[in-house]
Formats: sequence, C-alpha cells, structure tokens
Amino acid sequence: MPELPEVETVRTGLIPALQGRLIERLQLNRANLRFPFPERMAERLAGRRVERIDRRAKYLLLRLSGAETLLVHLGMSGRFSIEAEATSRQPGGFVHAAPANPKHDHAIFQIEGGVTVRYNDPRRFGFMLMFATASEEEQPNLAGLGPEPNSNAFSGAALGEALAGKRTPIKSALLDQRVVAGLGNIYVCEALHRSGISPFREARNIPGVRAERLAIAVRNVIEDAIAAGGSTLKDFAGADGALGYFQHRFSVYGREGAACATPQCQGQIRRIVQAGRSTFYCPTCQR
Repeated sequence: MPELPEVETVRTGLIPALQGRLIERLQLNRANLRFPFPERMAERLAGRRVERIDRRAKYLLLRLSGAETLLVHLGMSGRFSIEAEATSRQPGGFVHAAPANPKHDHAIFQIEGGVTVRYNDPRRFGFMLMFATASEEEQPNLAGLGPEPNSNAFSGAALGEALAGKRTPIKSALLDQRVVAGLGNIYVCEALHRSGISPFREARNIPGVRAERLAIAVRNVIEDAIAAGGSTLKDFAGADGALGYFQHRFSVYGREGAACATPQCQGQIRRIVQAGRSTFYCPTCQR
C-alpha cells in the first residue's frame, strides 16, 4: 500500500494538471471501488474548480470550490495518469500516456485546457469520499490522526509522549496512525534500522534519547523517499507514470540475508513476521 512519500509524490504530480483548474466532466465506469462512489459524484464535481491539493497521512485531499473536499485513498494499486492535448499551454509539463491497462480506468476527469486525468485501480482497494471542508475534523478517516512526520508538530518529545505506557513492540506502535500519520511497513523498518532500535523493543521503553533518535530517523527517511519519488513495489507509479526509486536505497526492507549496510556492522538482515507484516532488521546493530 502506498505510504506517505508515494502519496506525496502523486500529490505534487497532480498539481500542474488539476490545481486551479475546472473539472468539466467526470466519467465513472463503475459504481464503486472499495466503497460506492459518493452519491451523485459526477454531477457534484462538474463545474467545480480544484482550488488546492493537500495531503493528510496517506490521503489526497482535493479542495474544491463551494467549500467541499474530495478525499482519495489509493489503496494497494490505485494510480493517476495525466494526458494533455497537443494544444495544451503546459507542453511537456505533464504530457504522459496512461501507464496502466485502460480497462481499470474507473474514474476519468476531463479538466479545462484539454487535460484528462484517469484514476486506474486494478484491485479496487482505493476509495473516494466527498464532504464539507468545514467538517474535516469530524471525518472518521481523518479524526484522531497523529502528527505528520515532516511537520513541526512531530518531535522526539511528541513521539515519546505518544508512546508512553504502550506495551506493544515499537514496530507495531509506529504503524498506528494515531501515533504518527502516514507511516507504513516499509518506512518503519527503515527508520528503526537508521535509529538502531530493535523492532522487538516495547514502545514504552523508547521515550527519551531513543525517541529523539527515532524521530530524526523517521523524518529523514520520509524526506529522502519523497526526494527520490517514493518507492515502487509492484503497482505504485507517480501521477506522470514514472516509477519511484527509493527502493534502491533500502537498508533493510526486502534484503533478507544481505549484509547490514551500517558501517562496521558485521550483521545480516533478518526477516520476521509481526502482526501479520514482514519486519526486516539487523539483530546486530538494532538494540
């Protein structure tokens, strides 16, 4: 499932095509993804302007004229692709062919200026919701989310406070979106390795120096992944069809049996399963 860096990559890729532009028409090719599309969605979006595109955790938030928001979750295989006519005033900015099988184009947005934005989702685990922007904090998907890892609200002290008293392994605690928003399995494994913290350690034992070290590692791995365009695992692609490449920099994820990349460490990467998810770590340098 795309994590924060992948969703942020899609957000920035969509901005030239959508932000400030009018949605002329929406074509829905089925009634639902994971959930039904919002009632009268095509009719409600026609004639609306996308005033801004935000992200919260793993959700895209398209701020529409008329004080409504379209929330998009990419699920496991959702992607956007962007096409523009040759007469577009943005030559080369976002002129790319759709990279996925068109039979899975479930929502096709016709945007002013001859731009077509397709939402393609073979597994249909993604979803879209619409709500009044003023009610955002009341939305079940957004209420109670923790701080963004690249925001000023996220720090060692804030992380330590969120983890205090938790007896779950730190790996599981970091996947809780109420602790920190947007993290998933890949980047939790990478951050724990960078900070030298064992995935077995109880979360309640992290506050203090370890929390500071971990917060820095989380922030850095997220920033590195965003700069690299996210990670491509199976289905993910950016809005322009380009594949992310942070996976080439993974220190532990997917590297079972490989030598640890930490300088002077003689360890070997292991894989275990925690709460049904693969955990990759070095037993030598992660304590």
